[in-house]
Amino acid sequence: MASVHVLNGVNLGALGTRRPEVYGTLTLDDIQRMLREEFPGVDFEFRQTDYEGEMVGWVREAAGSAGLVVNPGAWTHYSYALHDALEATNVPKVEVHLSNVHAREDWRRRSVVSPAVDAVVAGMGARGYLAAVGYVIGRAVGA
Repeated sequence: MASVHVLNGVNLGALGTRRPEVYGTLTLDDIQRMLREEFPGVDFEFRQTDYEGEMVGWVREAAGSAGLVVNPGAWTHYSYALHDALEATNVPKVEVHLSNVHAREDWRRRSVVSPAVDAVVAGMGARGYLAAVGYVIGRAVGA
């Protein structure tokens, strides 16, 4: 069974209640359930943290898995530690954002982690996670 790490960063534990007009009404539990239903043969390691060092450790743990999907939250814009951890983890990696960060405030338009991942999905809401996992699984099986 393929193993995919889905890592969620700072403030994403508040999904469903935090600015639902921007981030939607689904919670991380809802997103996890959606992924498990869509990809029943995948073993997911689904986590959320508000602590940058913990996230960096989890990225390292993803080495040897089929791949990694990461929604860094605000760390997207300034965490060089997360960038370096992603760069050093040799698995397919996708950065996910629920909102279209390119249509928002100027400071949200720059990602310091994007250069360390294979693909970026933004603006698709929770469905972006489906696209990201599909990409990772496809890369893992050579599609």
